[in-house]
Amino acid sequence: MDQETNQHDIEDQISENLRRAFKERADEKVPDRFLDLLRQLRDQDGEHMNGQ
Repeated sequence: MDQETNQHDIEDQISENLRRAFKERADEKVPDRFLDLLRQLRDQDGEHMNGQ
């Protein structure tokens, strides 16, 4: 196996491990409190835009 192929295999393995590790987090529900905070920020941002 040449060095370039070996490097590609290592990168593929790292990518797969990262996908597997973060898939669980990506599938988790966002806490309601966090969604409420985001909504408040959007509302404030909208008020600032309309007040200009």
